[in-house]
Amino acid sequence: MMLTDADLRSIRDAGIIDDAKLKEISDFLTSRKRADVVASTPRFDLTHVLWYAGALIIIGAMGLFTNEAFNRMGGWALAACGTIYAVVFLATGHYLWRDKSLRVPAGLLIAVAVSMVPLIIYGIQDALDLWKYALGNPGEYKNFYPYVNGSWLYMEIGTIVAALIAIWRYPFPFILLVGGVALWFMSMDLAMWFTRGAESYGDWEIRRQVSLVFGLAMIVAAWAVDVLRKDGPDYPFWIHIFGVMAFWGGMTMTDGGTELQKLLYCLINIGLVGLSLFLNRRVYAVFGALGIATYLGYLASEVFQDVMLFSFALSAIGIAIIGLGLLLHRNRARLAAAMNEILPPSLAWLRPQHAKTG
Repeated sequence: MMLTDADLRSIRDAGIIDDAKLKEISDFLTSRKRADVVASTPRFDLTHVLWYAGALIIIGAMGLFTNEAFNRMGGWALAACGTIYAVVFLATGHYLWRDKSLRVPAGLLIAVAVSMVPLIIYGIQDALDLWKYALGNPGEYKNFYPYVNGSWLYMEIGTIVAALIAIWRYPFPFILLVGGVALWFMSMDLAMWFTRGAESYGDWEIRRQVSLVFGLAMIVAAWAVDVLRKDGPDYPFWIHIFGVMAFWGGMTMTDGGTELQKLLYCLINIGLVGLSLFLNRRVYAVFGALGIATYLGYLASEVFQDVMLFSFALSAIGIAIIGLGLLLHRNRARLAAAMNEILPPSLAWLRPQHAKTG
């Protein structure tokens, strides 16, 4: 039976415990809850890097990096291979999940199991020649990752459903990344289906535009979850990363454009750096800095290619950016407090709770 704060206050009011004991119990429950959250929170120490790297290698080995020989196994063999992988990783992840100190490797193994779903569905479709109910044979399984094709829809839907079931049973944020990638792929496939038809699946501009809009939608969704979330696993972590990757990638891959549009690109990236302070999400600062560097690189190679002092000026800007980073690092808590004081109530509610505390 779980005791809420109201239950504890009722026990105190009944005279069973005093105020000091109530505070002691509340502090204990809060610290234990924090420990559970920390155990499943992504960190970048060596152990966690190895865990995540191993999971990504397995996902890549059974997906993006498969070869023609792998595909020649045939549909039923591919489906069986994916099923065996999924069952083994799911069973192992379920076993490890019971130990709270091993929630990270357990969640990663479950995410790997979810990533096998498109391989299983592909194998079944290929074995039963079900491509006639899609938009034709899309080719080898490895094409699922780099190429847009309406025939992938069944695989994407299955992966999204599997990810939702997994995240419901095993609340581990990284599983959202697997489902989010499938949702991103599906958005591009559906966009091509409804706008141009099967003959235009190579239209890069539509893919870029969909990526841009979808990434922006993911950023808004992650922001909303951040604002509403009071406790528990950091689900928005991977949504923020995936959203800014899709948005920034779609924005950066724009061909041509006027000087004003390129300047606007730089200003948006500066805005991403500011957003990282507002939300206390460093990933926006990383991509914002990359975008600013991209724009400055363009200026160096195209606009000021004949100006001898430009390289020295650019170096000075780089040094200034490093200095700004050090300044922000040392004064993050102070800046968070200052922002809390400056922001009017109409904007303050948009800041996540973790950002308000620095």
